[in-house]
Amino acid sequence: MAYTMNFEIVRINKIRMSAKTWQEHGENMMRLKSKSLSNAWIFLVWLCLMSVQPLQAEEEPKDLWGGFNLGGYTSAGVVLPRHESAEVAINEVSLILTWEGDSRFKFFSELELEKPLIWREGDDFSKQESFLDVERLYLDYNLNEKLNVRAGRYLTPAGRWNLIHASPLVWTSSRPLATSNLFPQALNGVMLYGAIPYKEEAFEYMLFGELMKDQDVERDEIEFRDTFGARFTLSGKVEWGLSLLEFAENVAGRPRFRMLGLDFHSRYRDWEFSGEAFQRFYTNGKDGGKGAYLQAVAPLGNQWFAVARIENFQRPTESAVDRWLVGTAWRMTPNRILKMEYVGGDEQREDSPKGFLASFAILF
Repeated sequence: MAYTMNFEIVRINKIRMSAKTWQEHGENMMRLKSKSLSNAWIFLVWLCLMSVQPLQAEEEPKDLWGGFNLGGYTSAGVVLPRHESAEVAINEVSLILTWEGDSRFKFFSELELEKPLIWREGDDFSKQESFLDVERLYLDYNLNEKLNVRAGRYLTPAGRWNLIHASPLVWTSSRPLATSNLFPQALNGVMLYGAIPYKEEAFEYMLFGELMKDQDVERDEIEFRDTFGARFTLSGKVEWGLSLLEFAENVAGRPRFRMLGLDFHSRYRDWEFSGEAFQRFYTNGKDGGKGAYLQAVAPLGNQWFAVARIENFQRPTESAVDRWLVGTAWRMTPNRILKMEYVGGDEQREDSPKGFLASFAILF
């Protein structure tokens, strides 16, 4: 039987280093700032410790070092745009370190090296675009069966793609524009989350808020501030998601936005259907930008799959962008995937090139 994209079923309250536990994966945003991150981490750990009850003696970990697990993922790809130079690159090398003992605490960290090596047509190999990014760094504490506390740096719970975007876990080399340009992809703050059984389904919730802004912003990156919100999901034959966020953009006038997001994901035999839609509003109610995509995956046999996607995206003061994608993916093993696709549409964008893309990703 063909493998299907089943990694996302792992819930947030079970963090283990396996292909089923990558619920949240990060994009290439902020550089490592040791002083500010260490100060933030000390404060957040203190906040978490002061807000929970002391552990019982029988809950002390039996083997501190035995609870650590190390893993990661990496990908390499080629981009052949229609009107620009070809590019070959190692896209990222991500290392994941987790700890889970016999106590109520869990630890998760992801350190990612972005673009460690890149070659463009007409140029030599270069390392100048590489940088180190702290994707995630947080501590979880389990209060009871339905409530957990998270403190640190985590992926923003806005839609589904942002939480599982690691290259080995998605079907395409390119990412929908709506999932990376309308809201912050990661936050430094606290979160309350949990799951509540509902009939034969599960209702999950996340309530989150930013406590510390990012200290460094990459060139051409949109800077968001003062973010808080909530995400709710109902999991059954079809997984439905609702995301509610409020944040500001650090631009002239410092406009503030409220965003509504809806998403779904469904599997039927070896078929898979998914989609997300986001609508932003200024605080005065005017349109503040929007985006959406629909994606379908169909089995072809021997672990080969056909992939198709359509999407639309628009930011304030920018023209709307349409994209379509057709491609194929070979999931040779559950942790290895080869992807090939052709992207078309109207407007050419640096963050969404039109043309042929291919990549290979592995989860280890």
